[in-house]
Amino acid sequence: MSTIDLDLLLAASAAGGATSLSSTTDLAPAGGPHASVAPAKFAKRGVDGGVYAYEKRYLDGQPATAVIIDSKQSQLNRAEAALGQAIAEGHPVLSRLPRIVVSYETDGVMTEWADIQLPHRAFDAHIRAGSMDDGMPVTQTDAYRAIRNSTPVDARALFDASPISLVFGSWDSSRATRQGRWRSVLVGEIVGFCADDQPTYKGGARTDPIGMRIELDGPTLEKFAADQHDELSPGLRDKLATAAKGTKGKRVSASMLGLGGIPPSLEALAGVACHQIVRSHVLSFATLRQIRFGAGAAGDAACRALLAALALNALARSDAELVLRANCDLVETGQTRVEIDQRGGARLALEPLTVAAADDLLASALSTAEAAAGVSWSGVSLRVSGNPAIVAAAGDEESGADS
Repeated sequence: MSTIDLDLLLAASAAGGATSLSSTTDLAPAGGPHASVAPAKFAKRGVDGGVYAYEKRYLDGQPATAVIIDSKQSQLNRAEAALGQAIAEGHPVLSRLPRIVVSYETDGVMTEWADIQLPHRAFDAHIRAGSMDDGMPVTQTDAYRAIRNSTPVDARALFDASPISLVFGSWDSSRATRQGRWRSVLVGEIVGFCADDQPTYKGGARTDPIGMRIELDGPTLEKFAADQHDELSPGLRDKLATAAKGTKGKRVSASMLGLGGIPPSLEALAGVACHQIVRSHVLSFATLRQIRFGAGAAGDAACRALLAALALNALARSDAELVLRANCDLVETGQTRVEIDQRGGARLALEPLTVAAADDLLASALSTAEAAAGVSWSGVSLRVSGNPAIVAAAGDEESGADS
């Protein structure tokens, strides 16, 4: 079986190379075949708590019902998080990854958020709303304008400042003209094949050892709200204030504060039993070959190979950590199957990448890109001061369902 080496990436990154590389792994519930898993939840208008996403897929040549256990967006976010953790730990190569960083000061504490963590990467609203140290809005600087003006004909400015935006995709959607639209070169998901698409429900309850029902009067609720004012979410503060005013001398349930018990009820979505679970990813060399970097044929191929190596490094790291959500613990049931197409229907089987092998591949790709295209990785490429008005308006309350 062949290995994924730099020569393979360079050949695939040059004209006429392979279309894509695929990685597929069979998974199963860690609790055994009898255990269900908790798929991703998606918000749906008019439905509290979210819904599961069911689709029709083909399995062994036959149409089958599938449920999305982890979506394409979520899989990319996990890959980014794996890279971010390596950077935070001081990885010798990944810590040099060019990235745009926006910083916020909250209660005297400075926090930093990189493009690898922000949803729209180089074109994220937090970056666009920020400014440089001299107070100039970042959108008015020559450096950021060059990033936004990047196109597939010459993406060098974006590549040098935020390669992650080319690997995982980005869209400068708020710009009036010349919007940068970069599709992700790496996509992936986890799906489970199940009997049908009919949701079932599970029981839930909460026991309070002090008392199953705890009621408080209006003044006590108001004191609770005052004592914990800075620690409560704005929504809960408003709810407490409304409840306190509406007591009219009577006591009301303190369940909004997490006090008291909740009787058993069948209201929460139950897990889904799956007879087969598959994790799959695709790295598109065809997409990479549409991008040029002003470095000539050989230099451009080296830049593409570096992006491919970065994507594969993220994939190796995220695949090594099967952490999804509560009640969705999975294990691998066999070796990951990796293939690259050879055009004309032929495919070449490849050895799966370990994290160590992916690190060596990335280091080699970077060294080659430095020599062939003058690439230089030296860490943070652009530092932006976040707009304080955004921090002042921020809250932790979410709407919709978690995916």
